[in-house]
Amino acid sequence: MSEFRIDQIYCKDATRGPEVAGITTFTGTSGIVMPSGDTAYRGGRGRGIFAGGGTPVSNRIEYITISTTGNSKDFGDLSTTNRSFGSFASSTRGLFFGGDPSNNRIEYITISATGSAFDFGDLLSSSQYTSGSSNQTRGLINSSYVDSANSDRIEYVTISNLGNSTEFGRLTQARRAMSTCASPTRSISVGGLTPGDTNVMDYVTIATTGNAQDFGDLINAPWDPGGCSNSTRGLFGGGQIYPSPYPAVDVIQYITIASLGDAIDFGDLTVARSQIAACASSSRGVWMGGDPGPSLSDRIDYVNIDTLGNAETFGNLIQAFTGGAGCSDSHGGIG
Repeated sequence: MSEFRIDQIYCKDATRGPEVAGITTFTGTSGIVMPSGDTAYRGGRGRGIFAGGGTPVSNRIEYITISTTGNSKDFGDLSTTNRSFGSFASSTRGLFFGGDPSNNRIEYITISATGSAFDFGDLLSSSQYTSGSSNQTRGLINSSYVDSANSDRIEYVTISNLGNSTEFGRLTQARRAMSTCASPTRSISVGGLTPGDTNVMDYVTIATTGNAQDFGDLINAPWDPGGCSNSTRGLFGGGQIYPSPYPAVDVIQYITIASLGDAIDFGDLTVARSQIAACASSSRGVWMGGDPGPSLSDRIDYVNIDTLGNAETFGNLIQAFTGGAGCSDSHGGIG
């Protein structure tokens, strides 16, 4: 058996890299792993994305590495300024949809890269206060507030294919400003305004179509909390309690996604705040921004999802915002 030394292979005319043909045997002290799959999957996952929001409203997209701590970095820009809109992601793409002012726009980014968002397609109608969840294949959209009225419509898209959304089914209750999370099989929608606040939680099976069913009740009834999950637990942090002046809350509550039942106390955010965005990896839940009153927050908090306890400080956003959207390439819907 001859020795194969990669550092001694040369192209004869020096116009290209080495070429190996035929049957070749490799020996060495460590294994060789060839890259495979789409290049968007390579280089590991664990990136959290936050977009839009703020006063004045922003089109900024920022990102963090969820497994670390530190301040966010600039990613790129949405196609236009936006707030009160929804988001979800696969391991490669993040999608953003609807928003204020009311629009039917769906746009996307490639999470492993940086840069501006691209057009994906359109919602069935212009919608505000949207929310969304996903698994690796399909993204679900709560259209929430259509033609100045609460909506119970659920829409969906196939994340890998550009195009318009399709009707999925109906929520158990028409409402807006909900929070969502998902496992690979289930999507959970919680809270919201009916116009009063509600403690309703309902769920659907992502791979099917049809109407939502009752899951259980929240501890309290915040609207616009930040929802995130790994494949087992869903967490909902912060939000506002109706009526005016909508005091912000710091409560984090959790559910076990595979079972039915009421939410349980998990701990507290570092600061009470509303209209807060969230994302997660398989181990960490992260909340960012929000409105603690009287000014906006640039704070980023995190918890370890599989334990109970209060949030700790992660870092700070480039720009304080409220009403933004968050997603990640490693959340519970992906597994």
